Amino acid sequence: MAGCYNTSLYLLSRRRIRRSRTDRRDRFYVFLLACLNEEKVLSESLARITSLPARNFMALVIDDGSDDRTSEIALAAHPTLVRLHRRTPPNARRGKGAALNDGVRHLRESGLLAGHDPADVVLCVVDADGRLDPHVVQSVDPYFDDPRTGAVQVCVRMYNRHLGLLARMQDMEFVVYGDVFQSARRSIGSVGMGGNGQFMRLSALNTLDGDGPWSDSLTEDLDLGVRLIAKGWTNQHCTTAAVSQQAVLSLRRLIRQRSRWFQGHLQSAGLVPLILRDVPTRAALDLLYHLSSPVLILLTSLLPLSFLVAVGATTVASVQAGQPLVSPMWLLGPYLLSFTAAYAYGFVYAKRERKLGLVRSVLLAHVFVFYGYIWFAAGWWGFWRLLTGQRGWLKTART
Repeated sequence: MAGCYNTSLYLLSRRRIRRSRTDRRDRFYVFLLACLNEEKVLSESLARITSLPARNFMALVIDDGSDDRTSEIALAAHPTLVRLHRRTPPNARRGKGAALNDGVRHLRESGLLAGHDPADVVLCVVDADGRLDPHVVQSVDPYFDDPRTGAVQVCVRMYNRHLGLLARMQDMEFVVYGDVFQSARRSIGSVGMGGNGQFMRLSALNTLDGDGPWSDSLTEDLDLGVRLIAKGWTNQHCTTAAVSQQAVLSLRRLIRQRSRWFQGHLQSAGLVPLILRDVPTRAALDLLYHLSSPVLILLTSLLPLSFLVAVGATTVASVQAGQPLVSPMWLLGPYLLSFTAAYAYGFVYAKRERKLGLVRSVLLAHVFVFYGYIWFAAGWWGFWRLLTGQRGWLKTART
């Protein structure tokens, strides 16, 4: 079932999407950076934002109770383009969603958006280590010419992808997700939002219920994207611009990060009634499948164990019978079942990383299949945290 689903998405991702340009406006962009102890990476990210060749924009650094030099770095940045909003205990350090909600409240109450129509204000969430492409505003802006567009997600890359195989796998993971899955979801109407490089129309955020646009889920970005679709807005995916972030170079830290994502994904099961009630059928089916992926991952994690048991039984039987262990044809089926997708993924990645070439990209995609097994460890870890009531943020440390 998963293989058929992935193949369908790959074919849909190859379709060209025509964008209507019905409402050309001069929009105001606000880049939101929710920061907790980000002194190691914040300066470079702000330098990239303030050098963007755009006219009307600003950056708001939301210091979520940092005890390092995060606030100092924000204050030392461009005096007119960068503003600082400090959060202090007991309200600080309650998750990224809470920090972003407070940042939006500050924008409204401080008068920084005075004179701007909410329909012409676009908020962009950028992680503290996020490095936006210089042309990102020019690439994203045409999508908002359509008044139905509520949000646009750009591609995500790893800027340190050359630092080892683990970093390279993370880069391939995001390229495949963006160029195959997200591109296909443009046709379905179920594009999801990511935690980095998500652009949202303020008037769309204003239609969401609750104390703020973002929930307190560990995957507040996933929740936001679904709720926008349920309100009738269209989410888009931009393939011509990207935000680059720092890949995790430690396997343990990577599994720790993914366990948080997995736990947040499990929490999003509460969105099912909303999807069934308010989302069009085609998009609803895809979103329901997407939300069921944690359960599918946990069930799939049992397959490698059963495969090893089968191989062990075959080995014992072969030794007892005095016959060869396996024949090449016996191996062909498991290979095709496991690695057929690697050729498609390698092709997609080679288009983004032309210096690698197609052959090397396909070989890396074979490794990528095994890399996917980290979700088994992260999944059971995240499931255990959910069962035991642990809701800590498990923030990924920068280097």
